[in-house]
Amino acid sequence: MAARRLFGTDGVRGVAGVDLTGELARALGAAAVQATRPGARILIGRDTRESGPELERALVEGIVGAGGVALRAGVLPTPGVAVVSRLLAADLACVISASHNPYRDNGIKFLGGDGRKLADEREASIEAALGETRAIAPAAGRVEDVADAAGRYAEWLVDRYGVGVACAGLLVVDCANGAAAAVAPAVATRMGLDVAVIADRPDGRNINDGVGSTHLGHLGAVVADLGASGGVAFDGDGDRCLCVDSRGRSVDGDAIVAAVALDRAARRRLDAGRVVVTSMTNLGFHRLMRANGIEVDVTDVGDRYVLQRMLEVGATLGGEQSGHVVDLVDHTTGDGLATALMLLAALRRLDMTLDDAAELVEPFPQRLLAVPADRARLSGAERVWREVALAEATLGQDGRVVLRASGTEPVVRVMVEAADGRICDEVCERLAATVRDEIGV
Repeated sequence: MAARRLFGTDGVRGVAGVDLTGELARALGAAAVQATRPGARILIGRDTRESGPELERALVEGIVGAGGVALRAGVLPTPGVAVVSRLLAADLACVISASHNPYRDNGIKFLGGDGRKLADEREASIEAALGETRAIAPAAGRVEDVADAAGRYAEWLVDRYGVGVACAGLLVVDCANGAAAAVAPAVATRMGLDVAVIADRPDGRNINDGVGSTHLGHLGAVVADLGASGGVAFDGDGDRCLCVDSRGRSVDGDAIVAAVALDRAARRRLDAGRVVVTSMTNLGFHRLMRANGIEVDVTDVGDRYVLQRMLEVGATLGGEQSGHVVDLVDHTTGDGLATALMLLAALRRLDMTLDDAAELVEPFPQRLLAVPADRARLSGAERVWREVALAEATLGQDGRVVLRASGTEPVVRVMVEAADGRICDEVCERLAATVRDEIGV
Protein backbone atom coordinates (compact mmCIF):
# COMPACT_ATOMS: atom_id res chain seq x y z
CA MET A 1 0.00 0.00 0.00
CA ALA A 2 1.20 3.53 -0.73
CA ALA A 3 2.99 5.34 2.07
CA ARG A 4 0.96 7.81 4.06
CA ARG A 5 1.75 11.29 2.77
CA LEU A 6 -1.30 13.51 3.06
CA PHE A 7 -3.42 12.41 6.00
CA GLY A 8 -2.36 13.58 9.43
CA THR A 9 -4.04 12.90 12.75
CA ASP A 10 -7.07 14.94 11.68
CA GLY A 11 -7.28 14.59 7.93
CA VAL A 12 -5.53 16.66 5.27
CA ARG A 13 -4.65 20.10 6.61
CA GLY A 14 -2.91 23.17 5.23
CA VAL A 15 -3.20 26.77 4.10
CA ALA A 16 -6.17 27.00 1.75
CA GLY A 17 -5.14 27.67 -1.83
CA VAL A 18 -1.51 26.89 -1.07
CA ASP A 19 -1.26 23.47 0.57
CA LEU A 20 -4.91 22.55 0.22
CA THR A 21 -5.96 23.48 -3.31
CA GLY A 22 -9.08 22.94 -5.37
CA GLU A 23 -7.14 20.47 -7.47
CA LEU A 24 -6.26 18.39 -4.42
CA ALA A 25 -9.84 18.54 -3.12
CA ARG A 26 -11.12 17.39 -6.52
CA ALA A 27 -8.67 14.50 -6.53
CA LEU A 28 -9.62 13.50 -2.98
CA GLY A 29 -13.31 13.49 -3.90
CA ALA A 30 -12.70 11.17 -6.84
CA ALA A 31 -10.36 8.96 -4.80
CA ALA A 32 -12.94 8.61 -2.03
CA VAL A 33 -15.43 7.18 -4.52
CA GLN A 34 -12.82 4.92 -6.11
CA ALA A 35 -11.78 3.56 -2.71
CA THR A 36 -15.37 2.97 -1.53
CA ARG A 37 -17.72 1.64 -4.19
CA PRO A 38 -19.22 2.64 -7.55
CA GLY A 39 -21.93 5.21 -6.97
CA ALA A 40 -20.82 5.87 -3.40
CA ARG A 41 -23.00 8.39 -1.54
CA ILE A 42 -20.79 10.92 0.24
CA LEU A 43 -22.15 13.59 2.60
CA ILE A 44 -20.25 16.91 2.67
CA GLY A 45 -20.41 19.49 5.46
CA ARG A 46 -18.18 22.48 6.13
CA ASP A 47 -17.47 25.25 8.59
CA THR A 48 -17.61 28.98 7.86
CA ARG A 49 -14.16 29.71 6.38
CA GLU A 50 -14.13 31.76 3.20
CA SER A 51 -12.26 28.96 1.42
CA GLY A 52 -14.97 26.43 2.27
CA PRO A 53 -17.36 26.96 -0.67
CA GLU A 54 -14.55 26.69 -3.25
CA LEU A 55 -13.18 23.51 -1.70
CA GLU A 56 -16.71 22.15 -1.50
CA ARG A 57 -17.26 22.79 -5.21
CA ALA A 58 -14.03 21.04 -6.10
CA LEU A 59 -14.79 18.10 -3.84
CA VAL A 60 -18.25 17.75 -5.38
CA GLU A 61 -16.75 17.83 -8.88
CA GLY A 62 -14.39 15.04 -7.95
CA ILE A 63 -17.13 12.88 -6.42
CA VAL A 64 -19.53 13.39 -9.31
CA GLY A 65 -16.80 12.95 -11.91
CA ALA A 66 -15.95 9.57 -10.39
CA GLY A 67 -19.59 8.48 -10.55
CA GLY A 68 -20.47 9.15 -6.92
CA VAL A 69 -23.37 11.00 -5.31
CA ALA A 70 -22.40 14.19 -3.49
CA LEU A 71 -24.81 15.05 -0.67
CA ARG A 72 -24.32 18.73 0.21
CA ALA A 73 -25.25 19.60 3.79
CA GLY A 74 -23.82 23.15 3.78
CA VAL A 75 -22.51 24.66 7.01
CA LEU A 76 -22.70 21.98 9.68
CA PRO A 77 -20.55 21.11 12.72
CA THR A 78 -18.29 18.10 12.33
CA PRO A 79 -20.36 15.98 14.76
CA GLY A 80 -23.47 17.08 12.86
CA VAL A 81 -21.96 15.60 9.71
CA ALA A 82 -21.42 12.36 11.63
CA VAL A 83 -25.05 12.34 12.77
CA VAL A 84 -26.63 13.26 9.44
CA SER A 85 -24.46 10.75 7.56
CA ARG A 86 -25.98 8.01 9.71
CA LEU A 87 -29.51 9.38 9.30
CA LEU A 88 -29.07 9.31 5.51
CA ALA A 89 -27.20 5.98 5.45
CA ALA A 90 -24.36 7.58 3.48
CA ASP A 91 -21.36 5.44 2.54
CA LEU A 92 -18.92 8.12 3.61
CA ALA A 93 -18.90 11.65 4.99
CA CYS A 94 -16.49 14.50 4.47
CA VAL A 95 -15.87 17.57 6.62
CA ILE A 96 -14.20 20.69 5.24
CA SER A 97 -12.73 22.39 8.29
CA ALA A 98 -9.53 23.22 10.14
CA SER A 99 -11.26 23.11 13.54
CA HIS A 100 -9.74 25.70 15.90
CA ASN A 101 -7.11 26.99 13.43
CA PRO A 102 -7.19 30.49 11.87
CA TYR A 103 -9.38 31.12 8.82
CA ARG A 104 -6.51 30.85 6.33
CA ASP A 105 -6.14 27.16 7.14
CA ASN A 106 -8.56 24.52 6.04
CA GLY A 107 -8.79 20.77 5.98
CA ILE A 108 -10.55 17.77 4.53
CA LYS A 109 -11.28 14.75 6.67
CA PHE A 110 -13.42 11.72 6.02
CA LEU A 111 -15.76 9.86 8.32
CA GLY A 112 -17.24 6.45 7.76
CA GLY A 113 -20.94 5.93 7.15
CA ASP A 114 -21.11 4.94 10.82
CA GLY A 115 -20.14 8.50 11.78
CA ARG A 116 -16.69 7.55 13.09
CA LYS A 117 -13.31 8.75 11.88
CA LEU A 118 -11.83 6.47 9.27
CA ALA A 119 -9.23 3.97 10.33
CA ASP A 120 -5.72 4.67 9.11
CA GLU A 121 -6.03 1.84 6.61
CA ARG A 122 -9.09 3.35 4.95
CA GLU A 123 -7.47 6.77 4.77
CA ALA A 124 -4.45 5.13 3.18
CA SER A 125 -6.70 3.43 0.61
CA ILE A 126 -8.12 6.82 -0.41
CA GLU A 127 -4.63 8.22 -0.71
CA ALA A 128 -3.56 5.20 -2.77
CA ALA A 129 -6.51 5.80 -5.13
CA LEU A 130 -5.40 9.34 -5.97
CA GLY A 131 -4.94 9.59 -9.72
CA GLU A 132 -6.70 6.32 -10.50
CA THR A 133 -9.11 6.32 -13.45
CA ARG A 134 -11.89 3.83 -14.02
CA ALA A 135 -14.67 3.48 -16.52
CA ILE A 136 -17.76 5.39 -15.38
CA ALA A 137 -21.28 5.06 -16.70
CA PRO A 138 -22.51 8.26 -18.42
CA ALA A 139 -24.23 10.64 -16.01
CA ALA A 140 -23.68 8.19 -13.14
CA GLY A 141 -22.64 10.92 -10.72
CA ARG A 142 -24.95 13.59 -9.33
CA VAL A 143 -25.39 16.22 -6.62
CA GLU A 144 -28.16 16.29 -4.03
CA ASP A 145 -28.75 19.07 -1.49
CA VAL A 146 -29.71 17.85 1.98
CA ALA A 147 -32.75 19.76 3.18
CA ASP A 148 -32.28 21.46 6.58
CA ALA A 149 -29.30 19.37 7.68
CA ALA A 150 -28.66 21.75 10.60
CA GLY A 151 -32.27 21.44 11.75
CA ARG A 152 -32.14 17.65 11.60
CA TYR A 153 -28.99 17.65 13.68
CA ALA A 154 -30.49 20.08 16.23
CA GLU A 155 -33.56 17.86 16.56
CA TRP A 156 -31.34 14.82 17.11
CA LEU A 157 -29.38 16.62 19.84
CA VAL A 158 -32.49 17.61 21.75
CA ASP A 159 -33.91 14.11 21.43
CA ARG A 160 -30.75 12.36 22.66
CA TYR A 161 -29.33 14.86 25.15
CA GLY A 162 -32.20 17.10 26.19
CA VAL A 163 -33.43 15.21 29.25
CA GLY A 164 -32.70 17.02 32.52
CA VAL A 165 -30.90 19.97 30.96
CA ALA A 166 -31.23 23.17 32.99
CA CYS A 167 -29.25 26.23 33.96
CA ALA A 168 -30.05 28.65 36.76
CA GLY A 169 -29.64 32.11 35.31
CA LEU A 170 -28.40 33.50 32.03
CA LEU A 171 -25.95 31.39 30.02
CA VAL A 172 -23.66 32.95 27.39
CA VAL A 173 -23.07 30.79 24.31
CA ASP A 174 -19.98 31.52 22.19
CA CYS A 175 -20.23 29.99 18.70
CA ALA A 176 -16.68 31.01 17.63
CA ASN A 177 -18.16 32.48 14.43
CA GLY A 178 -18.04 28.89 13.24
CA ALA A 179 -20.31 26.03 12.34
CA ALA A 180 -22.01 25.93 15.75
CA ALA A 181 -23.70 29.23 14.87
CA ALA A 182 -25.93 27.25 12.49
CA VAL A 183 -27.23 25.01 15.30
CA ALA A 184 -26.60 26.22 18.87
CA PRO A 185 -29.22 29.02 18.98
CA ALA A 186 -31.94 26.65 17.78
CA VAL A 187 -30.96 24.01 20.35
CA ALA A 188 -30.99 26.57 23.18
CA THR A 189 -34.44 27.76 22.12
CA ARG A 190 -35.77 24.21 21.95
CA MET A 191 -34.39 23.54 25.45
CA GLY A 192 -35.95 26.69 26.89
CA LEU A 193 -32.59 27.95 28.14
CA ASP A 194 -32.06 31.64 28.89
CA VAL A 195 -29.06 32.39 26.68
CA ALA A 196 -27.14 35.26 25.17
CA VAL A 197 -25.49 34.08 21.95
CA ILE A 198 -22.22 35.71 20.84
CA ALA A 199 -19.77 35.19 17.95
CA ASP A 200 -22.62 33.90 15.81
CA ARG A 201 -22.09 36.11 12.75
CA PRO A 202 -19.40 34.46 10.64
CA ASP A 203 -17.99 36.45 7.74
CA GLY A 204 -15.55 33.86 6.41
CA ARG A 205 -12.55 35.34 8.20
CA ASN A 206 -13.59 35.81 11.82
CA ILE A 207 -13.83 32.10 12.71
CA ASN A 208 -11.89 31.49 15.96
CA ASP A 209 -10.64 35.09 15.83
CA GLY A 210 -10.39 36.04 19.51
CA VAL A 211 -13.49 34.01 20.31
CA GLY A 212 -14.49 30.42 20.94
CA SER A 213 -12.98 27.67 23.05
CA THR A 214 -9.41 28.78 22.36
CA HIS A 215 -10.08 32.32 23.65
CA LEU A 216 -12.07 31.93 26.85
CA GLY A 217 -11.06 35.37 28.09
CA HIS A 218 -13.54 36.98 25.73
CA LEU A 219 -16.37 34.74 26.95
CA GLY A 220 -15.45 35.42 30.57
CA ALA A 221 -15.59 39.17 29.97
CA VAL A 222 -19.06 38.93 28.43
CA VAL A 223 -20.27 36.74 31.30
CA ALA A 224 -19.04 39.37 33.77
CA ASP A 225 -20.63 42.25 31.83
CA LEU A 226 -24.01 40.50 31.71
CA GLY A 227 -23.89 39.09 35.23
CA ALA A 228 -24.48 35.63 33.74
CA SER A 229 -24.22 32.33 35.58
CA GLY A 230 -21.54 31.16 33.17
CA GLY A 231 -20.84 30.45 29.55
CA VAL A 232 -20.05 27.72 27.04
CA ALA A 233 -17.73 28.07 24.06
CA PHE A 234 -17.30 25.94 20.98
CA ASP A 235 -14.50 25.83 18.44
CA GLY A 236 -14.77 26.49 14.71
CA ASP A 237 -16.17 23.10 13.72
CA GLY A 238 -18.21 22.54 16.88
CA ASP A 239 -16.60 19.35 18.15
CA ARG A 240 -15.11 20.96 21.27
CA CYS A 241 -16.73 22.61 24.26
CA LEU A 242 -15.16 24.50 27.14
CA CYS A 243 -16.93 26.59 29.76
CA VAL A 244 -16.44 29.42 32.21
CA ASP A 245 -18.20 30.01 35.49
CA SER A 246 -19.81 33.23 36.73
CA ARG A 247 -16.37 34.60 37.64
CA GLY A 248 -14.81 33.75 34.31
CA ARG A 249 -12.85 30.78 35.64
CA SER A 250 -12.24 28.00 33.17
CA VAL A 251 -14.19 24.74 33.26
CA ASP A 252 -11.94 22.64 31.03
CA GLY A 253 -12.30 19.18 29.57
CA ASP A 254 -10.96 17.56 32.74
CA ALA A 255 -13.72 19.16 34.82
CA ILE A 256 -16.39 18.39 32.23
CA VAL A 257 -15.47 14.70 32.00
CA ALA A 258 -15.22 14.54 35.79
CA ALA A 259 -18.70 15.97 36.33
CA VAL A 260 -20.31 13.68 33.76
CA ALA A 261 -18.41 10.67 35.14
CA LEU A 262 -19.47 11.40 38.72
CA ASP A 263 -23.09 11.78 37.64
CA ARG A 264 -23.07 8.53 35.69
CA ALA A 265 -21.28 6.65 38.45
CA ALA A 266 -23.84 7.86 40.99
CA ARG A 267 -26.60 6.52 38.74
CA ARG A 268 -24.64 3.32 37.99
CA ARG A 269 -24.53 4.23 34.31
CA LEU A 270 -20.79 4.55 33.86
CA ASP A 271 -20.05 1.60 31.61
CA ALA A 272 -17.01 -0.46 32.64
CA GLY A 273 -16.71 1.82 35.68
CA ARG A 274 -14.02 3.81 33.89
CA VAL A 275 -13.22 6.80 31.74
CA VAL A 276 -10.55 7.31 29.10
CA VAL A 277 -8.40 10.45 29.04
CA THR A 278 -5.11 11.48 27.48
CA SER A 279 -1.63 12.05 28.78
CA MET A 280 -2.43 15.77 29.04
CA THR A 281 -5.10 15.25 31.70
CA ASN A 282 -4.12 16.82 35.00
CA LEU A 283 -3.02 14.63 37.91
CA GLY A 284 -5.75 16.29 39.97
CA PHE A 285 -8.34 14.56 37.78
CA HIS A 286 -6.78 11.17 38.50
CA ARG A 287 -6.88 11.87 42.22
CA LEU A 288 -10.59 12.82 42.08
CA MET A 289 -11.54 9.73 40.08
CA ARG A 290 -9.57 7.46 42.40
CA ALA A 291 -11.35 8.95 45.42
CA ASN A 292 -14.69 8.06 43.82
CA GLY A 293 -13.80 4.54 42.75
CA ILE A 294 -13.62 5.32 39.03
CA GLU A 295 -10.91 3.71 36.92
CA VAL A 296 -8.94 5.89 34.51
CA ASP A 297 -7.32 4.72 31.29
CA VAL A 298 -4.71 6.97 29.69
CA THR A 299 -3.95 7.16 25.97
CA ASP A 300 -2.13 9.41 23.50
CA VAL A 301 -3.36 12.91 22.71
CA GLY A 302 -6.03 13.00 20.00
CA ASP A 303 -9.70 12.13 20.02
CA ARG A 304 -9.12 9.24 17.62
CA TYR A 305 -6.88 7.61 20.24
CA VAL A 306 -9.40 8.28 22.99
CA LEU A 307 -12.09 6.59 20.90
CA GLN A 308 -9.83 3.66 20.05
CA ARG A 309 -9.04 3.04 23.72
CA MET A 310 -12.68 3.40 24.72
CA LEU A 311 -13.63 0.67 22.27
CA GLU A 312 -10.81 -1.54 23.54
CA VAL A 313 -11.80 -1.34 27.23
CA GLY A 314 -15.57 -1.02 26.86
CA ALA A 315 -15.77 2.54 28.19
CA THR A 316 -18.47 4.89 26.91
CA LEU A 317 -17.09 8.17 28.28
CA GLY A 318 -13.77 9.77 27.51
CA GLY A 319 -12.24 13.07 26.59
CA GLU A 320 -9.43 15.56 26.42
CA GLN A 321 -8.52 18.61 28.45
CA SER A 322 -9.06 20.67 25.29
CA GLY A 323 -12.79 19.98 25.36
CA HIS A 324 -13.14 16.98 23.06
CA VAL A 325 -15.57 14.74 24.95
CA VAL A 326 -16.71 11.43 23.49
CA ASP A 327 -19.93 9.71 24.55
CA LEU A 328 -20.49 6.27 23.03
CA VAL A 329 -23.87 5.72 24.62
CA ASP A 330 -25.58 7.87 22.01
CA HIS A 331 -22.83 9.21 19.76
CA THR A 332 -19.80 8.24 17.67
CA THR A 333 -17.47 11.23 17.99
CA GLY A 334 -16.67 14.32 20.04
CA ASP A 335 -19.53 16.83 19.96
CA GLY A 336 -19.34 20.26 21.56
CA LEU A 337 -23.08 20.85 21.70
CA ALA A 338 -23.79 17.38 23.09
CA THR A 339 -21.04 17.96 25.66
CA ALA A 340 -22.64 21.20 26.81
CA LEU A 341 -26.01 19.50 27.22
CA MET A 342 -24.48 16.52 29.05
CA LEU A 343 -22.66 18.84 31.44
CA LEU A 344 -25.69 20.98 32.23
CA ALA A 345 -27.79 17.88 32.90
CA ALA A 346 -25.06 16.32 35.07
CA LEU A 347 -24.63 19.48 37.13
CA ARG A 348 -28.37 19.70 37.76
CA ARG A 349 -28.49 16.11 39.00
CA LEU A 350 -25.39 16.64 41.15
CA ASP A 351 -26.93 19.86 42.53
CA MET A 352 -23.92 21.83 41.29
CA THR A 353 -23.35 25.03 39.36
CA LEU A 354 -20.66 25.99 36.88
CA ASP A 355 -18.93 27.70 39.80
CA ASP A 356 -18.79 24.33 41.55
CA ALA A 357 -17.55 22.66 38.36
CA ALA A 358 -14.66 25.11 38.15
CA GLU A 359 -13.49 23.84 41.54
CA LEU A 360 -14.29 20.16 41.02
CA VAL A 361 -10.80 19.13 39.93
CA GLU A 362 -8.08 20.48 42.20
CA PRO A 363 -5.31 20.72 39.63
CA PHE A 364 -1.62 20.25 40.08
CA PRO A 365 0.21 23.36 38.78
CA GLN A 366 0.58 22.82 35.04
CA ARG A 367 2.59 24.65 32.38
CA LEU A 368 2.17 24.05 28.65
CA LEU A 369 4.39 25.61 26.00
CA ALA A 370 4.19 25.22 22.21
CA VAL A 371 7.68 25.49 20.72
CA PRO A 372 7.95 26.13 16.96
CA ALA A 373 10.07 23.20 15.83
CA ASP A 374 10.80 20.59 13.19
CA ARG A 375 8.52 18.01 14.75
CA ALA A 376 9.76 15.25 12.42
CA ARG A 377 13.14 15.39 14.19
CA LEU A 378 11.74 15.01 17.69
CA SER A 379 12.00 11.24 17.98
CA GLY A 380 15.75 11.35 17.21
CA ALA A 381 16.57 14.37 19.37
CA GLU A 382 18.64 12.50 21.97
CA ARG A 383 19.55 15.53 24.07
CA VAL A 384 15.89 16.47 24.38
CA TRP A 385 14.97 13.02 25.66
CA ARG A 386 17.89 12.98 28.09
CA GLU A 387 16.56 16.22 29.56
CA VAL A 388 13.06 14.71 29.78
CA ALA A 389 14.40 11.69 31.67
CA LEU A 390 16.30 13.96 34.06
CA ALA A 391 13.18 16.08 34.66
CA GLU A 392 11.04 13.01 35.35
CA ALA A 393 13.59 11.70 37.83
CA THR A 394 13.62 15.08 39.58
CA LEU A 395 9.82 15.33 39.82
CA GLY A 396 9.26 11.72 40.88
CA GLN A 397 5.68 10.95 41.91
CA ASP A 398 4.95 14.63 42.55
CA GLY A 399 4.79 15.51 38.87
CA ARG A 400 5.18 14.44 35.29
CA VAL A 401 6.35 15.51 31.84
CA VAL A 402 4.59 15.12 28.50
CA LEU A 403 6.51 16.12 25.41
CA ARG A 404 5.01 15.47 21.99
CA ALA A 405 4.89 16.70 18.42
CA SER A 406 1.62 18.37 17.45
CA GLY A 407 -0.39 16.44 14.90
CA THR A 408 -1.76 19.58 13.23
CA GLU A 409 0.81 22.38 13.71
CA PRO A 410 4.60 22.71 13.25
CA VAL A 411 5.24 22.78 16.99
CA VAL A 412 6.41 20.54 19.80
CA ARG A 413 4.25 20.77 22.91
CA VAL A 414 5.98 20.66 26.30
CA MET A 415 3.76 20.04 29.30
CA VAL A 416 4.93 19.80 32.91
CA GLU A 417 2.94 19.22 36.10
CA ALA A 418 4.38 19.45 39.59
CA ALA A 419 3.13 19.88 43.13
CA ASP A 420 5.27 23.02 43.37
CA GLY A 421 4.34 25.72 40.84
CA ARG A 422 7.79 27.28 40.80
CA ILE A 423 9.44 23.95 40.00
CA CYS A 424 6.80 23.32 37.34
CA ASP A 425 7.65 26.58 35.55
CA GLU A 426 11.41 26.05 35.81
CA VAL A 427 11.30 22.52 34.40
CA CYS A 428 8.97 23.50 31.57
CA GLU A 429 11.10 26.50 30.56
CA ARG A 430 14.26 24.38 30.63
CA LEU A 431 12.74 21.64 28.45
CA ALA A 432 11.30 24.18 26.01
CA ALA A 433 14.70 25.83 25.68
CA THR A 434 16.28 22.46 24.95
CA VAL A 435 13.71 21.73 22.23
CA ARG A 436 14.30 25.20 20.79
CA ASP A 437 18.08 24.73 20.75
CA GLU A 438 17.99 21.26 19.22
CA ILE A 439 15.16 21.31 16.66
CA GLY A 440 13.61 24.77 16.84
CA VAL A 441 12.65 26.71 13.72
